[in-house]
Amino acid sequence: MRIADKEGFYTANGLKFSMVQIEGGAESSLIALEEDKADVAHVATSFLITAALRGSDTVAIIAEFNNPIYSLIAKPWYKSIAELKGRRIGMADMSGSVSLATMALFEKHGVTQSDIDINVIEGTPGRFQCLMRGDCDAVPLGQPQDFHALRQGFRLLGATNEAVPDFVYTVTAARRSWAVNHKEALTRYVRAMRDSFQFIRNPQNRGRIAILMKEWWGSSEDTALSTLDLFFNPEKNVLPFEGEINLRGMEQVIRFLQDGGVVTQPVPPAETFVDLQYLKAGLAPTGR
Repeated sequence: MRIADKEGFYTANGLKFSMVQIEGGAESSLIALEEDKADVAHVATSFLITAALRGSDTVAIIAEFNNPIYSLIAKPWYKSIAELKGRRIGMADMSGSVSLATMALFEKHGVTQSDIDINVIEGTPGRFQCLMRGDCDAVPLGQPQDFHALRQGFRLLGATNEAVPDFVYTVTAARRSWAVNHKEALTRYVRAMRDSFQFIRNPQNRGRIAILMKEWWGSSEDTALSTLDLFFNPEKNVLPFEGEINLRGMEQVIRFLQDGGVVTQPVPPAETFVDLQYLKAGLAPTGR
């Protein structure tokens, strides 16, 4: 969304678009949609699915992040994930995508949720501070905090994409009732996002993207370029190519929710939680 706004892709696609800051935790964006405080929102797929199972009218329109790389960073004396048994681990909301993927990484190495002392801390910056203070033995960190931690001597024990090859982490969501009356606007939105993904993937734009990441993160250009290398050299399916929704990745989120006991009722197939008509319209050739 930021790239589309900063590089003028919304305007170029004839769309008047403004971003609003939604305060609060991970579910606040869903609440903003349901209370008509936003028309579309950046939403974690796991929260979208659980909300829909509770009767929410929200639906996924386009994928934003497929499989972000969360690094499991530990105090330097830990050399393996197995050594974290009995230790305090800073985690995100346990029903959210970050923790579901992190637990899949733990389980791949023979460590279950009952083997660790979980301290729920929302947001990568908060978990980074817990690690720095010494209150957490290990935490999952996104970028750029994982690079900062490694430069300060902490140890990388693994990454979530090792355990979860297919995933849909976040989507753009909208209310079905709103979307059906605003198909043209959503079609233009999809085109703007498609242009953004193509811009990000173009190697000639790496310098520009690094400058923007430095501006948004407050970190060095080297860290921004390292993040881009992490995502794309080689390709790790972190971002969609055009905003396409990977239904296998959606099914993986559902399995995580079921395996973790977050949802206990039968869950319908992934197609239930998406409406692909806007994506198909937006990605159709326009002749321009």
